Amino acid sequence: MSLQESPRPSDEEEAFYVQCRAAYLAVFKSSLTNIASKQQLCLALQQAGRNPAHATLNKYWTPRTSKLNFDDFCEILKNEKKTEQTELIRAFKKMDLNGDGFISHSELEKALTTRGEKMTAEEVNAIWSLADINKDGKLDYAEFCRLLVSTVEQCQVAALERLEANAKLKRQNFGSRSYIPPKSSVSSAAAAAPQAAATLPQPPETPRAESDTTLKKDSRSSSRPASARSRRSSLSNSITMTSSSTKASKIPEPSGLQEWHHSYVKGCFFLEDDGSIGSLQYQLHVPQTTNVYLTIQPLGLSHRPDTDKPSSWMTVDTALFAMAAGETKEDSTLMGFTESKDKEKYVWKGELHAGTYYLLPFSSGCKLKKRSKKSPSNKPVELVYTTDTGELDLTREFREVLSDIFEVIDLDGNGLLSLEEYNFFELRTSGEKCDKDSWAVCKENFDMRKDQLTQQGFMELNLMEATEKNGDPADLWVTLEAMGFNRMLELVDACPFQIDVHCEGTQPSIQPLSMDSGPKLQNQALQKSITARTGAKALRGQDNVFIYTYRGEHRISSLIANKTNQKVTVHVNNEQSRNCCSSRGMSVFAVEVPARTKMVCQHILPINERQDWTYNCVETILPCT
Repeated sequence: MSLQESPRPSDEEEAFYVQCRAAYLAVFKSSLTNIASKQQLCLALQQAGRNPAHATLNKYWTPRTSKLNFDDFCEILKNEKKTEQTELIRAFKKMDLNGDGFISHSELEKALTTRGEKMTAEEVNAIWSLADINKDGKLDYAEFCRLLVSTVEQCQVAALERLEANAKLKRQNFGSRSYIPPKSSVSSAAAAAPQAAATLPQPPETPRAESDTTLKKDSRSSSRPASARSRRSSLSNSITMTSSSTKASKIPEPSGLQEWHHSYVKGCFFLEDDGSIGSLQYQLHVPQTTNVYLTIQPLGLSHRPDTDKPSSWMTVDTALFAMAAGETKEDSTLMGFTESKDKEKYVWKGELHAGTYYLLPFSSGCKLKKRSKKSPSNKPVELVYTTDTGELDLTREFREVLSDIFEVIDLDGNGLLSLEEYNFFELRTSGEKCDKDSWAVCKENFDMRKDQLTQQGFMELNLMEATEKNGDPADLWVTLEAMGFNRMLELVDACPFQIDVHCEGTQPSIQPLSMDSGPKLQNQALQKSITARTGAKALRGQDNVFIYTYRGEHRISSLIANKTNQKVTVHVNNEQSRNCCSSRGMSVFAVEVPARTKMVCQHILPINERQDWTYNCVETILPCT
């Protein structure tokens, strides 16, 4: 489906989003604000009428979660239904041993301190002091459940009424929907929320250095006079790209490339829990001035089962930025980036002087997107089984996936894992490093060669982990999911890649780097690549808010530069684009740009590269709230 074909949301869907906004704004000043802790998530869910258990919170706020945005919150509410009064009463009836409709303090204490998420006696006493409404030492749980549900509904109605009454909030756009008051009353909107059936949009997939918000098209005409709308600060960009326009501009492979000096390294793009894309960074050393031919491309894995269907990640766009290292990372200079494309390979050719450079892999996020976390209908693939002799072993399917993982983390492709390579894997999957003493223990227990772990040793290590847990695969699944695999052992949240460096007159060397400032440096390179290739256009009536639109051979990227002393919110509308997909995962959204800041707005790729595509974008300043 193209961007402009998104259907208008139903009344039930709109009512659901109004409920989401009301709950969110009961906790935060704006839906542009991110949820920054598990406690904030719990509070927001409670405002939405949910009563999340610790297990529920842990499902959405994992050790690797740093923030959730409004769209994430909406998706959670879609998955976590409100507790109904009948369900509450059913749970209390299990504690009511004599069936008289009442629960004693001892019955409640026994149930809450011995089952499920066990409470302390102090916590039970606190609940009892609130629940014993008549103060007669007995809990009329039917009345308690009625009051509890009624109070939740009253809180939700009050939040909706505050949202309805606040004119500023009605003008602001939240999450992935514009604010459209439902046709029915506020109370009926609250009642319709649980029945909302439309699928939620995906959250933004670009690195979230910024806060952002999105809208859905309102098919009704605006109530503002046309003259008033025309005076709003806006800018329209329209670019038509033909499917054949870039074929003639392909960078030719240098003659005699086979004779050039060559080095390569592997890596992987990973989709993080917040929707951003992360990868290792690399350092390139060139001993003397030379012509250089750089390429990056998705990596086909040799252990994939034979199938006519191509691997999904092979269609993911990749890019590589080369930055000359300065005295500080902020002083780094952009030398070039892979603008040309030859099939799946992205290419740059130029001259580099002797020195050290950063190689920064990049993917726009247009075609590498977070999938639904709902489990497929099929059962998860088995990882471990018991042999005829009663011993545990790894299944064939799991061994194939471990072979793929080994291929991805074997960065230099020598068929062995060094301690450094293994630690990149450990940091990814467990957040901890293996020190030299632990590595020595590995050497004693697992197959190694030249002080490096073989693929067989890697298998043995994972088998030992399964054996220590008596066959419980929980930790193995944590590893697999961190590496981008789902419960069907499909690689869905990662894209392996390979970087090749050819130098005409000298031997290059490439080393992987684990840089904390990697995303910042990459963003700096990305911004420079956009501003260096295109001029700035000021929004109408705004002397200090500019839009840069980079038109590459296969990608269009835009950047907003806010040179004012206050933040601005820019509404972005791609609805008239054709055959385009945005890194935002949606056609209409808003971006909040802090004062005196440049911010990458979005990347656009064609959905079908064999067809013409048209980028038609209107950027508009939203009123300050």
